[in-house]
Amino acid sequence: MNKEQRLAKEIAEQIGGKDNIKSVAHCMTRLRLTLRDDQKVNIPLLKKINGVMGVIEDDTLQIVVGPGTVNKVADEMSKETGLKIGEVAEDNKFDGLAEQKKSEINGKNNTPIKNILRKIGSIFIPLIPGLIASGIINGIANFAKNAGVDPTQTWMQILLLIGSGIFAYLGILVGLNTAKEFGGTPVLGAIAGILIINPGLAEIKIFGEALIPGRGGLFAVMFAAWLMTVIEKRVRKIVPNAIDIIVTPLITILIVGLLTLYAIQPVAGILSDGITSGINSVLDIGGPLAGAVLAGTFLPLVMVGLHHGLTPIHMEFINTMGVTPILPILAMAGAGQVGAAIAIFVKTKNKNLKNVIKGALPVGFLGIGEPLLYGVTLPLGRPFLTACLGAAVGGAFQAVMKTASVGIGVSGLSLLPLIADNKYILYFIGIVIAYTFGFIFTYLFGFKEEMADNL
Repeated sequence: MNKEQRLAKEIAEQIGGKDNIKSVAHCMTRLRLTLRDDQKVNIPLLKKINGVMGVIEDDTLQIVVGPGTVNKVADEMSKETGLKIGEVAEDNKFDGLAEQKKSEINGKNNTPIKNILRKIGSIFIPLIPGLIASGIINGIANFAKNAGVDPTQTWMQILLLIGSGIFAYLGILVGLNTAKEFGGTPVLGAIAGILIINPGLAEIKIFGEALIPGRGGLFAVMFAAWLMTVIEKRVRKIVPNAIDIIVTPLITILIVGLLTLYAIQPVAGILSDGITSGINSVLDIGGPLAGAVLAGTFLPLVMVGLHHGLTPIHMEFINTMGVTPILPILAMAGAGQVGAAIAIFVKTKNKNLKNVIKGALPVGFLGIGEPLLYGVTLPLGRPFLTACLGAAVGGAFQAVMKTASVGIGVSGLSLLPLIADNKYILYFIGIVIAYTFGFIFTYLFGFKEEMADNL
């Protein structure tokens, strides 16, 4: 039995067995399970499983097992349960209890902002692998172009075509996932995305002005796709079953299509402009202080899995400015953690803790911080705070240097190829600063040996 098979088996034992699993999904580091009866989960024993770095109770049970491993564990879970990744099992008698428990959990975390960020995260998480791969390809091609390579060469054109594809048509994928998330027909959500990004908008004049393709960005796409699901459900209630497949989508698309062009796109355009200009103003006025606050408070968002909710903001920056200025700042959160973990490794005599750090540091350098977060800094307590302080110093530096990224989906050293305006060295210096201050703060104030006794 390999590591992934063991993990899948032991996790299943502590969550009420494979028959208690209703759906299996995963992101970059977390196994996401929807259960029939959440009361059967033994959280303390689940956290003690060798290889489990953290557990988050939310509308899904999220078990952090780390990058690479999570895909294989999810596959093993899929084999054991017979459920495909993302497939939801049919309802059974336990679902009433499950819903009751979920409502209790959601009640503890039920704030409008958290709910919105969770929904946005669920929309974008399935897109992250494509965003990462395409972003890196784009970064490499642009790095070569900046180094003097002729962009008209065939191989360069091919790289730029492959790398830019998902960003050019991202609205369609976001619309599709939004409709899925809210229980609508996916293709109608995709059509909402097409309505927003269609180049043909430039040929249409409303109120005497030509429409702008992409106006409102992903905010407009998500709202239009959500409205598609709302209208679709309302129309379906009054349309006879015999003509539902024809009439319901027809009426839905016509209503939402008109509302999108006359209302959603203009309003979402004002909203997206306000967000981007507002953040730019904060960075311009606040400078290093703004950078420190953004970087220093980002780890708590990662801790509760809400960081993916910022993705449309990054994408709106890229859509309007060509770069996102906040990603290099937020990337310092992971760098502060790396510095904190190195300080603990140097200082501790606890072999188990050293082994956890050795396993989590390589991906930490590459910007995947959850193994260090759930396996090291958060369980120890104080190092989590000193890691945030180290991140704040790095974030302040990035804000002063005005570094920005041409893509998203990666962080840490992996973000280097995506840094705009040839500021690669400045970004790297910022990472080293965050490493250094995360180390110093943790070594001097953040860790005592007795903290590791219960790990």
